[in-house]
Order: sequence, then structure tokens, then C-alpha cells
Amino acid sequence: MAEEELKEQSMPLLDHLIELRGRMIKSFVAIIVLFFVCYYFAPQLYDFLVAPLADVLSSMGGQRRLIFTALHEAFFTYIKVAFFAALFLSFPFLAIQIWMFIAPGLYKTEKMAFAPFLIATPILFFMGGALVYYFIFPLAWKFFLSFESVGGAGALPIQLEAKVDQYLSLVMRLIFAFGLCFELPVVMTLLGRVGLVTSKGMKEKRKYAIVMAFAAAAVLTPPDVISQIGLALPTMVLYEISIFSVAMVERKRGDKDDEEDEEEDDDENDDDLSDPEFDDDKPLVDPDDMASP
Repeated sequence: MAEEELKEQSMPLLDHLIELRGRMIKSFVAIIVLFFVCYYFAPQLYDFLVAPLADVLSSMGGQRRLIFTALHEAFFTYIKVAFFAALFLSFPFLAIQIWMFIAPGLYKTEKMAFAPFLIATPILFFMGGALVYYFIFPLAWKFFLSFESVGGAGALPIQLEAKVDQYLSLVMRLIFAFGLCFELPVVMTLLGRVGLVTSKGMKEKRKYAIVMAFAAAAVLTPPDVISQIGLALPTMVLYEISIFSVAMVERKRGDKDDEEDEEEDDDENDDDLSDPEFDDDKPLVDPDDMASP
């Protein structure tokens, strides 16, 4: 069986490139097909993405709207929405294609070990998108709209007139940012499996990880406290989960090494017992030597 697995693993470089090209073509076709499907439902997708802002504005009362200032802006907005939805929905398919490309180079035990990561990757990505959509967006939009003012004598009112493309670009960027940050446990656990990181090292560098979490949140989110803390805190929690996951991987690897050592010791003992020099049936002293003066 080991020889058969090695034969399956050995593949010329050209065949690897051909298979990689095939996987990339399939992924590209899936994105294009989903793009046209999503473009057909672009108005409904647009309403879904605008719903958090619409709910906040409706609670404030009055007739509110989003505007566009260029003739082509609304058209390209629908294209952006369709492309964003296609990428978001095709993420599980892309992960499967990546898995199918690397799976032939893995042993059966390694495939079973990596299977949970394949399942967890899209789930965590969607969880990050759901967190920002249902929790962060309402809080952040209320914070931004709190700077509106009614105005008065000698002062002009300050009122939001948000552009469609700017709003949707912000929404899509935040959803992808939260989705990718939620992949932290998967990435760190995989690095732990190959020995690039350890749970002890992650614990020692926890303070640096906290600083990096807030720095990444400051770059990926708008300049407001709510969205930055909303991204940094889950990232810190995910980092702690990553430490626990890497520790479990190390524990399993240690148990496996102990079992292999025990098997090697048993094999060595069996070899010693099978050695003719240590035959139990053979007397330790030759009777003829004892009889000789």
C-alpha cells in the first residue's frame, strides 16, 4: 500500500501544472456562472446589502436615500454587487478545488487530518460575514449618523447623502475583511501541523498578536472605534482558539511519536529474541566443558 501511495504521489511537474490549470479554469468558470446568476438578482442583493443602513435611517424618520453622481455609476454598482456575491458564494467551491489539487500528494491519514479544515474554512468565512452584517453594521451606521445636525439660525444642517458605490465598496470590504480574519484558527492550526508555529511560542507572543490585531483592524475598517474593536476583539478570541487548537495538534503528534517509539522498541526486542545467540533452548554452559578438567 505504501508503494502504491508513493506512485500516486509521484507526478511530473508538467502534469502538476496541467492539473493546476484545470482547477483554475473550473474555478474561473464557476465564478463567471455565479456572476451572471447574481447579476440577474442584483437588485435583490443590493437591497440586502443596503438593509442595515435602511433600518437605521428609517428609525431616525424622514425620507432618506442613496445617490449616484455619474451616469454609469448605478450600472457599475450592480456589476460590483454581482461580482462580490459570486466571489462570496464560490468560496467553498474554490476551497474544494484547492483541496482536490493537494489531496493526491497526501497520505490517507493526512487526508483524514485535513478534512476538518476543509469543512471549517467556509463555515468560519460565512460566520465572519454574518457577524459584521448583523452586529457591526447597525452599530457603526448609528455611530456615523450621530454626527448629523439639524442646524438652526445662521447654521446649515448636516445630513447624510451617501453615494451608492462608496457605501457598497465599504460594505463589501468589511465583509471580506471579517471573513478572512475568521480563517485565523485554520491557518494557525495548519502551520502548527507542519511545525512552523508552536502553542508555547504563540502564548509568548500574545501581546504582539494583540497589537497586530488592532493594527489590522485599523487598516481594514473605517476610522471608527466600533468597527475597529468589533474586528479586533473577535480576532483576539480566534487567536486564543488557535493556541488551543495548535496545542491539541502537538498533543496528538506527541502521542503518535510515543506509539511509534514503542513499536520500534517491540520490534528490536523481537529481533533480539530471535537471535540464535540468545536461544532459550540452548544451555548457557556446554556440558563437555564442565566435564573437562
